[in-house]
Amino acid sequence: MRTTVSGDAAAGLEAFLAERTEVNRRFFGAEAERLARLCHLMAERFARGGRLIAFGRSPAARSDARHIAVEFVHPVIVGKRALPALACTGDGGDLGLQARLLARPDDIAIAFGADEDGGEAAGALAVARARGCLTVDFARAGAEWELMPGAGDPGIEQELIETLYHVLWELVHVFFEHRGLLEGRSSRPRHHAGASSFLYPFLDEGEDNLPCVLDDVAQSVLMKAHEIGELRAQTLNENAAVLSAAAASLRRGFAQGGLLLALGNGGSATDAMDVVADFRAAGRPAIDLTEDPAILTAIANDIGPEAIFSRQVIAYGHAGDALLTLSTSGNSGNVIEALREGRRRGLETIALVGYDGGRIAAEELADHIVVTRSEHIPRIQEAQASAYHVLKELVCR
Repeated sequence: MRTTVSGDAAAGLEAFLAERTEVNRRFFGAEAERLARLCHLMAERFARGGRLIAFGRSPAARSDARHIAVEFVHPVIVGKRALPALACTGDGGDLGLQARLLARPDDIAIAFGADEDGGEAAGALAVARARGCLTVDFARAGAEWELMPGAGDPGIEQELIETLYHVLWELVHVFFEHRGLLEGRSSRPRHHAGASSFLYPFLDEGEDNLPCVLDDVAQSVLMKAHEIGELRAQTLNENAAVLSAAAASLRRGFAQGGLLLALGNGGSATDAMDVVADFRAAGRPAIDLTEDPAILTAIANDIGPEAIFSRQVIAYGHAGDALLTLSTSGNSGNVIEALREGRRRGLETIALVGYDGGRIAAEELADHIVVTRSEHIPRIQEAQASAYHVLKELVCR
């Protein structure tokens, strides 16, 4: 059955997209050169054995801290090295204490949500900066590098910040392909991007001049910002009817006492955390099925990783509840099993997927399927963040 979008919903979606498009253009246009320099400084720290330490106390900030850590440790791009990164969240106690225990002079410290945690992240940054760490924040918390989205809307700001740290992760690797530009390394650079060359088509293999490489990286920042702008537009425009219908289903479920369950793997797991944080902040009951490592590891060890979510759907899900899943490929086995279990139990199912939608779309395994048409995982996740933020606004407005 084809779902149409009401005039009010269509106008709302158009406004959501227009605001995001303008803020994205303005922010990255202003910050591209600074981000290129920051990538270079981060690469120098990593080359000296430094680590990235991300701090986040609030529910949304914890999701970003964990997201940036998994991206650096577990690179999804062929040929990219794993770089050491840690997420220090409220689970480990006071953030300042964690900084005192862990921060080393060559590390990079990044704070999320420093304007909403009573000063904990700012305290952690102060400790890290005193130790000699390179420090970054998004809320004037005393870091050397303050990157201020200035969007006003928390959801839009978080989308910008997610794109920003994805861009840092992608482009810090450029300087490892130009090793002569890294402090303490050979002055003879290596001039190729290897298996990741499709990401950096602008790089001249003969380039050995730092200002020129910085300029190329700044141009790549702008290219990536433009790419997410277009992909966000595709996601929200093509899926307007799906998002509207999913929002209507969620509103009905919540009105009748229903619960939202959310899940995903890797970076998508941190996005599920963010979904739950957003709905809880809006007063709607939600459970993050990626949250409890004891449950996840017990199920993975005793049954198998494909059951880590479906087993929890059995435990928590009932008819009238909703299940929201995130998968960049649309093929994740544990996500598919969770969707199947959700349908068996009468849950309303929502899937956010990338590429061509994978098996989830091809086999119509969810009631509402939002397809982000890209094969670039960071951009898929960023567009999916816009989709679930808009979904929350449609449900809770």
